[in-house]
Amino acid sequence: MMTYRQRMLATLRGQPVDCLPFVPRLDLWYKANKYNGTLPRQYRSASLLDIVEDLDIGYHTVVPDYQDYVDPLDVVDRALGMWRIKHMPFRTELKGIRRNICYDGDTTAVEYLTPAGAIKTRTVYNKSMRQAGITLSHVLEHAIKSVEDYEAVGYIYEQAEPRASYEGLAELKEEIGERGLVGAIASMGASPMHEILHELMTYDQFFYAYYDQQVELTRLAERMAGYYRKVIDLAIASPADFIRMGTNYDAQITWPVFMDEYVAPYLAAAADKIHAASKFLLTHTAGENKKLLPFFAAGHIDIADSICPAPLTSLTLKQVRDFFEGSGITIWGGVASVAVLENSMSDYEFARYLDDLFQQIGKGDHLILSIADTAPPDMKFSRLERIAKLAKEFGPVAP
Repeated sequence: MMTYRQRMLATLRGQPVDCLPFVPRLDLWYKANKYNGTLPRQYRSASLLDIVEDLDIGYHTVVPDYQDYVDPLDVVDRALGMWRIKHMPFRTELKGIRRNICYDGDTTAVEYLTPAGAIKTRTVYNKSMRQAGITLSHVLEHAIKSVEDYEAVGYIYEQAEPRASYEGLAELKEEIGERGLVGAIASMGASPMHEILHELMTYDQFFYAYYDQQVELTRLAERMAGYYRKVIDLAIASPADFIRMGTNYDAQITWPVFMDEYVAPYLAAAADKIHAASKFLLTHTAGENKKLLPFFAAGHIDIADSICPAPLTSLTLKQVRDFFEGSGITIWGGVASVAVLENSMSDYEFARYLDDLFQQIGKGDHLILSIADTAPPDMKFSRLERIAKLAKEFGPVAP
């Protein structure tokens, strides 16, 4: 009998596995129901790891708890894409930057004073987000609102100094043991330019800037690159088994030309360093991936995390699997989150959906089954149990 850690490693390496590894993301489901007092009766006093062990499934570590911090100052720079939380592999110090911080209920406003000018951000983390199990605060006011803000943001990134912080990851690795692999986030963006799009500007503003301020935007990305290289190196040197780079792709937002220039080459360069350290590269692919799959392959990634198939997107799981066949890329995901919701599928429809899904899986190689993007708070728990049972019965997997 293999452990989940052994199953996941074997799957990533294209080796035989005794059954299909089922490693669903349950953190939002757990936190929401824990907060609201609606966990299944037998789990009212259980930790998430207790539940995972009782179900005999894998423990998911791709997404950390963004509210697991010691000091509120650890998360005030969230709007800059800089976190200092327990399960991040580094802590970033801002040298020579003065901050004016204002807390107003659930909202945090920060003014950064630099020799190149001042910028302001605002974030919110409120009760409705806690009720939904969300730990990632929302950005109300982005750091960049006009071309005049580029200089200050560039200065901040040049002064930012990330330092290794491995204790949390080491503790997590010891805590979950053979129940799974441990991941470390290097960056939310796959490149400095993707980071700007993902974290520092609104989407509509970025698109205008991309066409109207190409020179200035490129210069900002270049000024961020040094910080970017440091955090990748720190993540690689951490106790993590895989490194996460890049989050959320969509054909309308990260269009093919953008992927070709600002995603695939950066992923590929990082992949070389990550593979040299005998680790794996994961990118969080949640979104409409039509026409984007070639760029994940060109990025030499090992794990396409949170593949969200039809009916969530236009691509079926089989279409994605067929495209990745022979590439060595492992899909982590595959079960559409709406399938576990009673208001989206009846029990009969769910049963038919699973029958079809397991047909699409084929021989099951290079697949870590999960609910993509995440198990929703209102998930019907018996459906999770059903998927876990079918995954155990599927196998052995012989690539």
